[in-house]
Amino acid sequence: MSRKTEYGLRAMVALAQMAGVERPVPLREVSENEAIPEQFLDQIMVKLRRAGLVTSVRGAGGGYRLSRRAEEISIGSIVRVLEGSLSPINCITEGEGDSPENICDLYQGCHTRSVWLRVTIALTEALDKLTLAEVMHDEVPLRV
Repeated sequence: MSRKTEYGLRAMVALAQMAGVERPVPLREVSENEAIPEQFLDQIMVKLRRAGLVTSVRGAGGGYRLSRRAEEISIGSIVRVLEGSLSPINCITEGEGDSPENICDLYQGCHTRSVWLRVTIALTEALDKLTLAEVMHDEVPLRV
């Protein structure tokens, strides 16, 4: 996952904790609280707004807020907006772009493709089941 996705998830959790859907939070406040460069965060928030995950309010007292309750926003939806495909390699697509045959010459007889397909399915299912609200209140130990 990219830094964009890391920052985007942190920003979404921050919005959920600070205000949820109730009031807009200034971008600068999220940037400062999460130690995310404000210009980079602005680019991330534009993508999240276009995807309908946040709304923005202009002017004094403006900022960003969640477009719906944290319980209704899956982590998978956030990651897809920021990363695109959840597939770890190009030949496992999620319906966008080229077909696998055009991406890899070994597609027909590839025995490892099933490994990456299983990884993609497991990752997709896990991220789609996990909501922003769960992450917001999660107390999972940092060591695995």
